[in-house]
Amino acid sequence: MKKLLIFTVTFVSISCLYAQKISYKVSFPNAIHHEAHIELTANGIPLKPAVFKMSRSSPGRYATHEFGKNVYDVSAVDANGKKISVNRIDGDVYEVPQHNGNITIAYTLYGNYADGTYAGIDPESIHLNMPASFMWMKGMDEAPITISFEIPKENKGMIATQLAPTNQPYKFTAPGLQYFMDCPTKIGNLKFREWTISNPDGKTFNMRIALESEATDAQADVLAEKVKKIVQEAKAVYGEFPKYDYGTYTFIASANPFVQGDGMEHRNSTMITIPMQSFNPDFLLEVFSHEYFHNWNVERIRPKTIEPFNFEKSNMSNELWFAEGFTQYYGELLLARSGLTDEKKYLNTIASLVNTKMNTPGAISYSPVQASNHAVFVDNAVAIDRKNYENMYTSYYPYGAAVALALDLELQTRYHKTIDSYMQAMWKRFGKTEIPYTLTTMQETLASVTDAAFAKDFYGKYILGHEAIDYTSLLAKAGYELKKANEGNPSIGINSRVNEQGKLVIATNTIKGSAAYEGRLDINDELIKLGDTPVKTTNDISTYLQNRKPGDAVMVTYKHKNIEKQTLLVLKEIVTPAVIPFEQSGKSVSDEMKKIRSAWFDSNAK
Repeated sequence: MKKLLIFTVTFVSISCLYAQKISYKVSFPNAIHHEAHIELTANGIPLKPAVFKMSRSSPGRYATHEFGKNVYDVSAVDANGKKISVNRIDGDVYEVPQHNGNITIAYTLYGNYADGTYAGIDPESIHLNMPASFMWMKGMDEAPITISFEIPKENKGMIATQLAPTNQPYKFTAPGLQYFMDCPTKIGNLKFREWTISNPDGKTFNMRIALESEATDAQADVLAEKVKKIVQEAKAVYGEFPKYDYGTYTFIASANPFVQGDGMEHRNSTMITIPMQSFNPDFLLEVFSHEYFHNWNVERIRPKTIEPFNFEKSNMSNELWFAEGFTQYYGELLLARSGLTDEKKYLNTIASLVNTKMNTPGAISYSPVQASNHAVFVDNAVAIDRKNYENMYTSYYPYGAAVALALDLELQTRYHKTIDSYMQAMWKRFGKTEIPYTLTTMQETLASVTDAAFAKDFYGKYILGHEAIDYTSLLAKAGYELKKANEGNPSIGINSRVNEQGKLVIATNTIKGSAAYEGRLDINDELIKLGDTPVKTTNDISTYLQNRKPGDAVMVTYKHKNIEKQTLLVLKEIVTPAVIPFEQSGKSVSDEMKKIRSAWFDSNAK
């Protein structure tokens, strides 16, 4: 009897395992008020309490977002349609304590924030980020998924998604939870532009733009032609396209007044949302370039710290300076190589990156790894208290891009290689194989294209550490001077505003090293006089400083919590950098310098 019982239980367990599947039915009976009705059916599940969850984070976002707040009217039935108990055991967690192995959970979803992270529901436009929209069952990560949509009658019904199509309209599949959650979906009035791309092995893929916009056909054509250039330049970095899972990569792009600004990368697509009253394709190019580069860097070249992605909590990573920061560097670089941005604009970008590393306290005092770790608090995370980010945090986007700039110049001047050689090595070792990387294996990979001593030194100083980077010497090797954009101009070092009471107050935290910080001025302090001159507006401060120079001492009269005080400040020079070609100073540019410039401004696409 015992042996027979064990066999029976085992057989039932195996049967359940092989029968496990998840299906979603999505309809929009109240889309005019931003509601969807969603039914999740789980089949073949173990005969024990079943736990269903809404996600708390989303791929490409590293902080928590509490998507469960937009779910309500939750109910459950069994395979026969009989109502069964469902208990809310946490804000975003529901448990069905008893069932017969088949459960349908139904709920209402509210979505009224169309961007790369959340959901937007309207009769004419359905905009779904999956973690923000779909409950899932704990322990069913590997179960295959089907999803079907019932479209509102007002909707044009054009659909863009990286879900796998079926032979039925508006019905799609995904191999499991991780892929499903990575599949943003847009349904509405879309303009499609499609073309074919190919790899060196002859394998072809379909590239397409699904544009939700009032753009004319001619404007959509212009966008597509420019994006084609970006796509080819990105391929040239790695030498090949990734193998898209279902043969297609889709830019899902909304450029209209009804979305929020965002760009979110996914494995075979990207969700781009740019608020735009009047369509201008040039306003979209940087985000297209950045997000497309991600389908190598982060979608396939993935850090071990976020693999697999955990939907139940924030996802802390050590490597976002590379995943996001190097992608930020390439987003602009690909535009330069494509001829879609000119030298002057690109040098302004370079100057901004230099400023990030040289002059922001977060990059001066903390490492790129530490900046990456802080993403769980800053990546659109919600908090109402004040933070001291001005003095302890620099975004891993420009910080990582500033490190990429330094590495690019080091590789070119020391090894006669570009930063592309490092990205190619990372792709071959971790991207094509889809083996997650670590800081240690990243350093090893850099050593493979340079040498062990250089890689150890670079990672020790600039990745694990936060030493200053000598951009002046590095840029000089490319024929550029690093100058002060506002040489001789003094600064107090504050951002000010006139508040609701008509008082001139300091609007943000004062920054370490500034005259204001060293003079003990603080956020919300009211400014009354500079020397003997009353100040009531920001322009009053600017006018006062016109007749002053760095090093001048200024007595500031101010109020701190309504207590009038005075402090003596020593004005400091504005140190914003500018990158200037040697030619403007009459200096000659060598062939070696021209070669470095060529790596920035000449196309690599064939």
